[in-house]
Amino acid sequence: MLDMKFLRTEPDIVRENIRKKFQDEKLPLVDEVLEMDKQYREAKTRGDYLRSQRNSISKQIGGLMGKGLKEEAEKAKAQVVEMADELARLEQLEEELSAKIRERMLVIPNIIDPSVPIGKDDSENVEVEKFGDPAVPGFEVPYHIDIMERLNGVDLDSARRTSGNGFYYLKGDIARLHSAILSYARDFMIDRGFTYYVPPFMIRSDVVTGVMSFAEMENMMYKIEGEDLYLIGTSEHSMIGKFIDTIVSEDELPQALTSYSPCFRKEVGAHGIEERGVYRIHQFEKQEMVVVCKPEESMDWFEKLYHFTVEFFRSLDIPVRSLECCSGDLADLKVKSIDVEAWSPRQKKYFEVGSCSNLGDAQARRLSIRVKGKEGTYFPHTLNNTVVAPPRMLIAFLENNLNADGTVKIPTPLRMYMGGKESIG
Repeated sequence: MLDMKFLRTEPDIVRENIRKKFQDEKLPLVDEVLEMDKQYREAKTRGDYLRSQRNSISKQIGGLMGKGLKEEAEKAKAQVVEMADELARLEQLEEELSAKIRERMLVIPNIIDPSVPIGKDDSENVEVEKFGDPAVPGFEVPYHIDIMERLNGVDLDSARRTSGNGFYYLKGDIARLHSAILSYARDFMIDRGFTYYVPPFMIRSDVVTGVMSFAEMENMMYKIEGEDLYLIGTSEHSMIGKFIDTIVSEDELPQALTSYSPCFRKEVGAHGIEERGVYRIHQFEKQEMVVVCKPEESMDWFEKLYHFTVEFFRSLDIPVRSLECCSGDLADLKVKSIDVEAWSPRQKKYFEVGSCSNLGDAQARRLSIRVKGKEGTYFPHTLNNTVVAPPRMLIAFLENNLNADGTVKIPTPLRMYMGGKESIG
């Protein structure tokens, strides 16, 4: 959410930013907010004047009664009553205008970083760098579910009967590999100075609207019927939400946190849910990074975070590339975002396995997260990034570590979590 003072003084920058994101239908919101803000400030100014006058007149009433000036005292009382009635109307107007302003401000997109490439959608995202040599083996690489089934590691039919499409049973060595990857990701981040968390898997609506845009919420979140609770789509939601309505000492920054959670997503949209596969599903598990820091440090942290993901995947012999999201592909709260994509030998192309985002102070403003510094309080910046999200990551792992005989190589960092196994199959 933008600073109201910024929108008031720089409306043209806000309008241009909306155009850069190809959301011209939101342009009228700027003028609507400015007009409502003007009415709100006028109502508040009038209200403050009336309160001052009412207090002054109220003090005079006792003196007038003491002097026997009953008629004058009654007139003063009538004035106070009249002011109270007008004040009640003004306070109601202020409340209504404040709610309408916030409703629109939540929809106006955050100001993107000048370095973000301009483009309409993800087809115009820009490759930044490749890491590792993408290779295609001399033998056929089967579809990932076929690999898992040959290793007796997945059961989709039973999951359809219990839960429907978009769910799965992992079993045997594949289930163990899934857990090993998450355990390795946890320790990988702890070794880099991050504090490990297991957060709540359900959050209240005020946290949901604080951490994401309405469009994302509608397409992602599952609501618990009869409760003010939503299942999280990523542990970032809980981890940023943990700071809601708090003032953090500047000495406590940066906060570098890594969290494990299951994730639940409706996955509404044109892409749909896979009937036979584990790439786009309703339930998965993830290790996440979250950073709360000073504004001037956020871009340095942004670079660090997505390179941690690159380093993680490369340690497991998986080639990756980084892809910068263009303006039209950025969610409304994001200032800048880079996706990490893994190489698929079967498809002979890269696919997304993680996303790193700098949200500026947008989440902090929405959730009233403030920092107490030497020169007063301010809003911190928040960032998040995927360390790893199996079972999607399993697709890249299995394809890139598959041997010609159908066995799967276990890279050295995972062997301690796999009972010392060097391969499965």
